[in-house]
Amino acid sequence: MGVTPLTPCLLVDVDRLEANIAAMAELARNRELALRPHAKTHKCLEIARLQVSSGAVGLTVATVSEAEVFAAAGFEDLFLGYPVYASRGLGPRLRDLAERTMLTIGVDSVESARALAAQLAGSRDRVRMLVEVDSGQHRTGVVPQKTGPLAAEVAHLGLAVDGVFTFPGHSYSPATRRTAADDEAVALATAAASLRAHGIEARVVSGGSTPSAGWSEAETLTEMRPGVYVFGDAQQWELGTIGAAGIALTCLATVVSHAGGNVVLDSGSKALGADRAAWASGHGRLVDHPDARIHQLSEHHAVVTWPDHDPRPPLGTRLRVAPNHACNAVNLADRFVVVRNGLPVDEWAVAARGANV
Repeated sequence: MGVTPLTPCLLVDVDRLEANIAAMAELARNRELALRPHAKTHKCLEIARLQVSSGAVGLTVATVSEAEVFAAAGFEDLFLGYPVYASRGLGPRLRDLAERTMLTIGVDSVESARALAAQLAGSRDRVRMLVEVDSGQHRTGVVPQKTGPLAAEVAHLGLAVDGVFTFPGHSYSPATRRTAADDEAVALATAAASLRAHGIEARVVSGGSTPSAGWSEAETLTEMRPGVYVFGDAQQWELGTIGAAGIALTCLATVVSHAGGNVVLDSGSKALGADRAAWASGHGRLVDHPDARIHQLSEHHAVVTWPDHDPRPPLGTRLRVAPNHACNAVNLADRFVVVRNGLPVDEWAVAARGANV
């Protein structure tokens, strides 16, 4: 390829990417856990293929349209990892997916199960259900003790229940990475026991997140579903799950101004995304200048407080910014510029960009 890309653009360092994929695959193998990574992070066919070739049993997706993109590309084992409410508009699409791939769907209420049973009609025997458990994030899912009664009602509707799943989303905090993993293990063990008490074997016990992956409980889980690990991002850097040298996704930006004594980049929220956790030190991090801080973000500009000990880069300098949240930055881009040894070697489409329905 060799062409210098225009900025802002997302770079994927393929050596770091492959190392991250291999490390998580090894962790899963060592714990005898199936790995089903969340593809909403990268939305990219090439990256998904690397994950599967490294041992992933399938993919987790966030929406029906994401599932359609990956099914059309030949991925044969997909989990819709949220409680789908199957409207009439979604019914034909779910039935089509069930014909093309092994499809698993999350459920956390009997109402959504009834809608799924009605819309799946003759495809019910080709779809599996996982009951979602709330393990502490308090977003979706049922309390662990209620999974068995719900699973029994789902099965009574003619839908096959394979087990339980959760997302320990409260692991996205410096103080709760380990405790979230502990919460997850207790919740899933309780949920699996509740299923067994109602005559349903929890063949799949699925959990995991990137921040808590190091503590995923092999005695409880059968499967883990991290997503951001493929890239890393500024959040994961500050959480301690990855170092700057391991971050594979960055936004290449150009210094366009020194107004106010700052360094101003052309990578605003429309390139980096606007996510900023309450504990984050800024709106992203400069991987080669760890003491710099992005203190202000607008649509097309990032204003950086530059440390006194580091010479201020002249106008036109190109810098690499790690977004706070890789998933949001990816959904703003049409393509990745793939680099090896710092040189562009390819472009990969963000194939499921905007697949939000």
